[in-house]
Amino acid sequence: MTSKTISKGILRAIGFIISVALLLYFLYIIRSVLAYLAIAAVVALIGRPLVKFLRLKLKFPNILAVVATMLIMVGVLAGIVALFIPLLSEQSKNLSLLDIDELQKSLNALYHQITNFLGLSSHIVEDVIDDVGLEKNILQGLDIGFIPDFLNSFLTVLSSASIGLFSVLFISFFFLKDRRLFEHGLLIFIPQTKKQRTTNSIEKINNLLSRYFVGLLLQIFILFVIYTIVLLIVGIENAVVIAFLCALFNIIPYIGPIIGGVMMLTLTMTSNLGFNFSEVILPKTGYVFLGLILGQLVDNFFSQPFIFSNSVKSHPLEIFLIIIIAGLLFGVVGMIVAVPGYTAIKVILKEFLSENQIVKSLTHNL
Repeated sequence: MTSKTISKGILRAIGFIISVALLLYFLYIIRSVLAYLAIAAVVALIGRPLVKFLRLKLKFPNILAVVATMLIMVGVLAGIVALFIPLLSEQSKNLSLLDIDELQKSLNALYHQITNFLGLSSHIVEDVIDDVGLEKNILQGLDIGFIPDFLNSFLTVLSSASIGLFSVLFISFFFLKDRRLFEHGLLIFIPQTKKQRTTNSIEKINNLLSRYFVGLLLQIFILFVIYTIVLLIVGIENAVVIAFLCALFNIIPYIGPIIGGVMMLTLTMTSNLGFNFSEVILPKTGYVFLGLILGQLVDNFFSQPFIFSNSVKSHPLEIFLIIIIAGLLFGVVGMIVAVPGYTAIKVILKEFLSENQIVKSLTHNL
């Protein structure tokens, strides 16, 4: 091997490294566009069954089916946003009339009721609080001056969200209108000998993920109904909005239900400030806790097995391990995308490595 050959090899390696670095930098710069594309792809997968139903069952033209589907999805989104308007309006009114002293008295009353109910000595708890300086730290961090800055930040986020929403809807429309748009773009970079297998993989991934996301919506809806019924029976204000928020947290596997449950219990207690703890607050919180358990039992023994077995064709234990590994590697985002990502990988492996024994064992039910 001559020095000239070695030099060319080094230059090629350097060029490759620089090219990869530039590509990664470019992807970082357009990360917002990539996020819009990913969200639009999910929206298109969710809307795909409805478009197919309108086209095949009701004989709608393709463009009309897509427009009707987009209008339905936008209507659902607008309805969800409308749910929060009364809550935001009420909270804004409360914020403008906020009496810190009265709030502190209510919280102190709730604290004393809890300690008395649990048989704890308030002096012991207060000594612990004094030792760690908890009250001092909270009061130092409580600055009402953050409200104007928060409102300015909220307006900035709202403006960016509006641009993002328009972009997602625009891209989703064309993904639904031209079902092969993404596929044709991807096939440009695929060798001719592998195009048919790639096409098969994309079609199977679309079918599986469409069923998965529709099943996920059904899962959230079932929890939403259970939580709403429980909160309405208990008599919690804004029950529909609270139930929707807590059900929505179920998108995050394993951690989400805990966050949603803590939020629901906390809102149940704070919405009854001023009432007797043992006679009002504790029983209502207990009923809500039982409703949470009921919702999770239905979700764990009915909704999730139905989704995993009928949509992504994976065993619940297999899904559990994948979600845990993705969470350790990539955090909450990894847990959310673990199932659809793993499904796509399984389909690709089966299409291109179907003779491998490990692949056969993992994809035998696909």
